[in-house]
Amino acid sequence: MSNSSLVDYVKISPNSSNPRNKKIKKITLHHVAGNLTVEQIGNIFASASRRASSNYGIDSNGRVGMYVEEKNRAWTSGSADNDHQAITIEVANSKSGNPWPVSDKALNKLIELCVDICRRNGIDRLNYTGDASGNFTRHNMFQATACPGPYLISKMPYIADEVNRRLSDTSSGLYRVQTADRRLRRQGKRRGLPSLKVGSKVRVKKGAKDYNGVQLASFVYGRTYDVIQVSGDRVVIGEGKAVTAAVRLKDLTLV
Repeated sequence: MSNSSLVDYVKISPNSSNPRNKKIKKITLHHVAGNLTVEQIGNIFASASRRASSNYGIDSNGRVGMYVEEKNRAWTSGSADNDHQAITIEVANSKSGNPWPVSDKALNKLIELCVDICRRNGIDRLNYTGDASGNFTRHNMFQATACPGPYLISKMPYIADEVNRRLSDTSSGLYRVQTADRRLRRQGKRRGLPSLKVGSKVRVKKGAKDYNGVQLASFVYGRTYDVIQVSGDRVVIGEGKAVTAAVRLKDLTLV
């Protein structure tokens, strides 16, 4: 059982059960409730009296820390049964207090880390059901807590969608994107919608929501973004290669 190659910092916590007694088949999300670095998170989990840990942590700069190896069960969710099956991830908040937001760098790295975990552990896709029956879960499904906070809770469908999109990519991925791009341009001409392609510059219409119906952050409106991927009426936008959101074609205007 391997660990992620995305790790920037390692500080192994004494708070774990070694080894885990179940196969890894889930990912459980948490937030730090503060803007801590991966080193600071590691220092908290280094105390045996804390009796808490996680497999990984991500800070606001998108750096990844490892505190419990994947072969071992971290003490994270208040549920031994869940933690024996799950890789647990703590994400730092860019600001304290509701809605406990996280930075774009942290969110993008979280998606990347989830993809890596799934690929190495044979998880075909993340299924976010909104309850503990899925394999993409959150802390407050197992314990009376507000963790991982309203912001990350609202982003969980989007995270699962992005992870699954990347998991489905194969060596023919570029061909599929190009095919979808051509199909989208044809649809746009027929419907009078913008003729978008990968690399186009776009703006999001004020008041638009993301592809899963979640309200976008106010700063998204009015800024110029790059089109990263197109598939049907779903358009992934961002800055360079950093994903900002997946939105619907009708909610975009060409720059």
